[in-house]
Amino acid sequence: MTDGIAVPRDQPASPVPSDSALVIRVRGLVTRFGSQTVHDHLDLDVHRGEVLGVVGGSGSGKSVLLRTIIGLNHAAAGTIEVLGQDTATLSAAQTTALQTRWGVLFQDGALFSAMTVSENVEVPLREHSGLPASLIEEIARVKIGMVGLPGSAATKLPSELSGGMRKRAGLARALAMDPEILFLDEPTAGLDPIGAAGFDQLIQDLQSSLGLTVFMVTHDLDSLAAICDRIAVLTDKRVTVGTLEELRRLDHPWIRAYFHGVRAQERTWAGGSGAGGLAADDLAAAAQPA
Repeated sequence: MTDGIAVPRDQPASPVPSDSALVIRVRGLVTRFGSQTVHDHLDLDVHRGEVLGVVGGSGSGKSVLLRTIIGLNHAAAGTIEVLGQDTATLSAAQTTALQTRWGVLFQDGALFSAMTVSENVEVPLREHSGLPASLIEEIARVKIGMVGLPGSAATKLPSELSGGMRKRAGLARALAMDPEILFLDEPTAGLDPIGAAGFDQLIQDLQSSLGLTVFMVTHDLDSLAAICDRIAVLTDKRVTVGTLEELRRLDHPWIRAYFHGVRAQERTWAGGSGAGGLAADDLAAAAQPA
């Protein structure tokens, strides 16, 4: 972190973790919609405490993979273990208990439009915590502040917020139950470069301070360089995982086009001039809600 701005992480080769260091373990995953196979015997490990970026071409199944891991899509075959539990073998009560151990930020926040920001953040607490209403309201205020929103945002409806503020409000709700895993679906989509940089910084700060494991679907090259420890690339219905530098050395046509294309070459981490991004001085306001 430099001058309040998320900076690219060092990318050493990752050591092979023990099974106890895995928070998500996917083996032989097959997902289908009708006759269309999206994932075909896909394997993936997510390590405790890492930020994993998930990228791929349009239709490659990035969001489908996220939604399948959290149980919103049905897997045609394979196993998914989250926090050591096989999700296919759990009872309804066990599934609910496991779901309280992760938080999800969907695209654009997915807030309830008729509820205030505070009421949105309170939803999982009211459903699962059993805490008194006064304490739930206090926790919601803390979470709203934690994501960089002003206290005045608590009483606003989603329609009264900017796109960046809606995302932060959705993030506050995702953090309401103090999760161990944070799932993010295109968190910087639709944000301007300053807003996106500020959101990257927020995720990096939260991951560091709370010890979160972050599973982030994104198409944002700058986010990948700034906050991701490893990157999972969905191609050919399977996944290739490595650090940014490891993936840039691969010869796969799509991976090479993605990490060596014109937009990538504009980034300073790719050896370019940085013309595709903003100078550090221009990002001084990045810590402010967009």
